[in-house]
Amino acid sequence: MSKPAYMVVDARSSDPQRMVEYRRLSQIAVDAYGGRFLVRGAPYETLEGSWQPQRVVVVEFPSMDAARTFYDSPEYLAARAARAGVSDFDMLLVEGY
Repeated sequence: MSKPAYMVVDARSSDPQRMVEYRRLSQIAVDAYGGRFLVRGAPYETLEGSWQPQRVVVVEFPSMDAARTFYDSPEYLAARAARAGVSDFDMLLVEGY
């Protein structure tokens, strides 16, 4: 049985209007590869450390393989192109249990 995987993103952007199209395209890609958004830009509170992300996003996928397939998919490549030049993402993929 596969373990779920979680994509955790700190998304920063200099052009909120261009990010509207990125969010639309990324939703299509996430849906196509079995993912679901758990957190998408919700308010947060730093409890320890100095991490101050601009926008936190967490996406759940059925497995690490599904998440990797999503990331390299034509659908998500189109989304990434839509945010090129106006965003900076820190992104990690972690296996759940």
